[in-house]
Amino acid sequence: MRHEVESEVQGSVWKVEVAVGERVAAGDVLIILESMKMEIPVESPVAGVVSELRVTVEAAVDEEEIVAVIDSDD
Repeated sequence: MRHEVESEVQGSVWKVEVAVGERVAAGDVLIILESMKMEIPVESPVAGVVSELRVTVEAAVDEEEIVAVIDSDD
């Protein structure tokens, strides 16, 4: 099952912690956003494999923008 991971805030991508094809657990940090000088982690909602990363470092993201897709083990 595919899970689209959304940004909860508007900001910019400070760091990408995973790569496409990498296995992640629920709660693993995928991306770190910077918003208002704060670092905000975007976590995987499920265990699975990262099938898409839709952002790159320094990219601007909007609230509720899809930043990654996880193919879950479900």
